[in-house]
Amino acid sequence: MKEYLALREQVVQAAKRMSACRLVVGSAGNVSARIPGEHRLIITPSSLSYAEMKAEDTVIVDLDGEVITDDRPPSMETVIHRKVYLARPNVGAIYHTHSPYASAMAALRIPIPAFLEELVPYIGGPVAVAEYALTASDELADNTCKALEDRAAVLLANHGTLCVGGDLDRAFYVAELVEEAAQIYMLARNVGAPFELPEESLEMHRMMYRFTKTKA
Repeated sequence: MKEYLALREQVVQAAKRMSACRLVVGSAGNVSARIPGEHRLIITPSSLSYAEMKAEDTVIVDLDGEVITDDRPPSMETVIHRKVYLARPNVGAIYHTHSPYASAMAALRIPIPAFLEELVPYIGGPVAVAEYALTASDELADNTCKALEDRAAVLLANHGTLCVGGDLDRAFYVAELVEEAAQIYMLARNVGAPFELPEESLEMHRMMYRFTKTKA
């Protein structure tokens, strides 16, 4: 699979960046990228520390579930990635993170409302909470796709976040934005109830998101 080596290396570097920014700890979370023009994805392997990970450790999986490489098992949450790529042709990369503030919101099962202007043009609106289901289950994957809709991020109840983008850099920005928004929301709630954006502002920013959605 030497023809995919550059993209596999990009996935590894993205995972290391996710870990360095404390969006996960240990070997938690996962990162994937769609192989352009193919019915396949590249995803981080299961239970391998990001410090040790190399491009050759990543796993190539068909979007229908067939594992193409057999050196390591893929992330146990590959099913979520597959189903999101199948549902969203514009998505080119996915991060699943366990960032602290967003995970706290997920544990409380409280969505992040559209109270910051950045949330709408880059995410598409409020960050919903996907209904709880067992990790790595088809049910969780289906719940995730349903709650994600056409937006760029979703909270996974009692778990963490799933963030998508047209490429790895765009998806990473979404993951950072979700964590920052969750932190600001929780800080604001210590004082009072944050005001959501007025409808005219929401509509303007929704138009911006629709215009750039091919970049997810």
